[in-house]
Amino acid sequence: MTHDTPQMQTSDPAVMRALAHPLRIEIMEAMDDVGEATASEIAERLNQSVANASFHLRLLASAGFIERAEPRGREKPWRAKHRGRDLRPDAADPASVAESTELGALIVQREAARMVSFLRAAPGHMRSGEWIPAITVNTSTFWATAEEMAEVSQELATLLERFEGRSDPANRPEGAVKGRLFSTLNPDLDELIQGADDSEHSDDGAS
Repeated sequence: MTHDTPQMQTSDPAVMRALAHPLRIEIMEAMDDVGEATASEIAERLNQSVANASFHLRLLASAGFIERAEPRGREKPWRAKHRGRDLRPDAADPASVAESTELGALIVQREAARMVSFLRAAPGHMRSGEWIPAITVNTSTFWATAEEMAEVSQELATLLERFEGRSDPANRPEGAVKGRLFSTLNPDLDELIQGADDSEHSDDGAS
């Protein structure tokens, strides 16, 4: 369970840089899962020293990702400051785009490795085939404008809103397990390069 405050929205490159570390990405995922945790609990969960966990927690706090929760006696837990995080870059700010790229690459590497591990290990843990239809690896090729791709991205986000609030076990239907959606939506790189080359040649011809 996370603290029920609005979604974080920022294109600040310094904020994105603060998250762009494998352990800090793991810490935020853990916070989203458990709602709140002390440095000792995070350290145990992620197999880290308490000192290392505390260091990264403080960096996340200084960037506005987490905050102190209510004390538990002598314990001082942390909690996620927002329900979600929208860290899309400012297209006019090269530093924002660069930091967003690095953060995105880290997340893709992490999720791709997780999916590979799942596909290789899952068959040995399935007692029945009920989950087989729910597991999907899909690639699609289509032609769309930048505006249309942005609309698809928003539609995906809206689709997942139906599951909000289920971090609280009381709101989960019987048989529910944690699901993961890993998706990328992007223009083909070769098309981008070709489009840029065509634009340059057009400009040269007009001058």
